[in-house]
Amino acid sequence: MTTPDTTRRLFLAVGASSSLGLASASAQAKTKPQAAGVVGSEHWATRQVGSDTIRLFIWRKHAAHHNAKSSKGTILFVHGSSMAGTPVFDLQVPGKPQYSTMDHFAKLGYDTWCLDNEGYGRSSKSRNINFDISNGADDLAAVSQYIMAQTGGKPLMLYGLSSGALKAALFTERFPERVNRIALDAFVWTGEGSPTLAKRRQRIGEWSGTTRRGIDQAMIESIFTRDHPGTADADVVNAFAQAILKLDTSVPTGSYVDMSINLPVCQPDKMQVPVMIMRGQFDGIAGFKDLLNYFEKLPNPDKRFVVMPGIAHSSLHEKNLSIVFNVLESFFAEPAPVYVG
Repeated sequence: MTTPDTTRRLFLAVGASSSLGLASASAQAKTKPQAAGVVGSEHWATRQVGSDTIRLFIWRKHAAHHNAKSSKGTILFVHGSSMAGTPVFDLQVPGKPQYSTMDHFAKLGYDTWCLDNEGYGRSSKSRNINFDISNGADDLAAVSQYIMAQTGGKPLMLYGLSSGALKAALFTERFPERVNRIALDAFVWTGEGSPTLAKRRQRIGEWSGTTRRGIDQAMIESIFTRDHPGTADADVVNAFAQAILKLDTSVPTGSYVDMSINLPVCQPDKMQVPVMIMRGQFDGIAGFKDLLNYFEKLPNPDKRFVVMPGIAHSSLHEKNLSIVFNVLESFFAEPAPVYVG
């Protein structure tokens, strides 16, 4: 697994070529139909690993009247193991516009971004590797550099879901100066007390022997039924599955392998920035004791532990979505302390 020092050296070595590739792509940004008052555009980051040039798809949404000086901040959303970025964070459900997280926060005045990690969606998939969590954190290093160049260099707010939370946390350990605040939803530290991960370990031989695993409608639906059926509406789950399968019918095995047999991949003592741990009441991956042990060791006193009632693993697509938005809005808008002791 890539070490933090190795990642920093690699990133510094390729930063110039990454910036050049992105400047060209940004000038050719494409737009798509958006919610009223919201503008969206495609962007591309690049990073170099040996002879491989990796292209990373980034999707941006902000209010049509967006002004960098009056922006509430920049949020980067990080997806999990079984899907690319836009199905998670910019899901369009007929008659239910609230399920686009990016639209919601763009209308509040935030500059919102998500990416497809390498191996997912529209990003490069050519390397014969399983695209593990450390590799995903490397992607965030390249993408964050690009976003900060576009938005004035201010540190980002991060939200990561499931293995996206692990990627976001590991990236933040490596580059704390680039992160203002981080929200970790459906997070896991050692895996203790996780029935879902216990079941996955039974299939570790299958996933360790290949770089990709197939996904289909039934697999995606199982995300919403394995822990506590009824937390999500059927039309939302169906729209979510269709959006995922338009981009991928297989996804990397790396994060599944890491979460099954390689935990912990993150260390709380290295997490220097303000943190919020978000745990759905019925989540079968994020064990309470495991999360509390991680939370206790976080060194920054600006930290929260939030339990979200009536929510399972995929919080942004469930009936109690308004609870998720409420805790995120509060955390991202929290003022800096006047007195720190």
